[in-house]
Amino acid sequence: MERSSERFDLKIRSIGSGSESLGREVYEWAQEGLGVTINEFYGQTECNLVLSSCAWFGVSQPGAIDKPVPGYEVAVIGVDGEALPAGEKGQIAVRRSDPVMFLEYWKRPEATEQKFAGDWMLTGDQGVVDEDGYFHFVGRDDDVITSAGYRIGPGEIEDCLIAHPAVALAAVVGKPYPVRTEIVKAFIVLKEEAEATPETAEEIRRYVRDRLAAHEYPREIEFVEDLPMTTMGKAIRKALRERVRAEVV
Repeated sequence: MERSSERFDLKIRSIGSGSESLGREVYEWAQEGLGVTINEFYGQTECNLVLSSCAWFGVSQPGAIDKPVPGYEVAVIGVDGEALPAGEKGQIAVRRSDPVMFLEYWKRPEATEQKFAGDWMLTGDQGVVDEDGYFHFVGRDDDVITSAGYRIGPGEIEDCLIAHPAVALAAVVGKPYPVRTEIVKAFIVLKEEAEATPETAEEIRRYVRDRLAAHEYPREIEFVEDLPMTTMGKAIRKALRERVRAEVV
């Protein structure tokens, strides 16, 4: 395959990405098509650039939002405010005080108090740290799906869905369900050559079930022409959650 950088005579030394979680698919596409590894940065308005990668130094991993920037203490914490061990899902948090951390919300003391758990500033993002110290983004607190006692992040499922040869775009949300609290529902835009049939839906469902945990595969799939997207090209899950909740009222 001819690289895009060769086809268009591009001279690319480095690429950076922030604001939205990059995901494995775009990471690998850039390596294959552009010949560079995208460096990803993570932070918030309240606390900037606390996680980062640097492929030149060998700090980079597909699907991860990478490691704490030197000098900053970042952890995944539980509901008790204590740091969790590798492999356990919780909330990404940053230890205060920190030179890049905000002091308070202007004239909103209650909101400021809710932003902290002890000495940890809460990001509102769910994540997990692996054994090598890389952070992985699971989803915003609102995006996490609760199904049969499991807390499921949509990101990993979406990455798996997009890897299917028939899928162009995918977004995953929780749909209210009386027995399981929620079920995983996937909205999928198919590639032009694929057909929106029950057989295609079942094939995609089996594809995810064979690659992820049994509780993570989408029990409901809806084929759509397009998805509501942010300017960064990410699906707006809030709009889709509102849509599915309207369906069950």
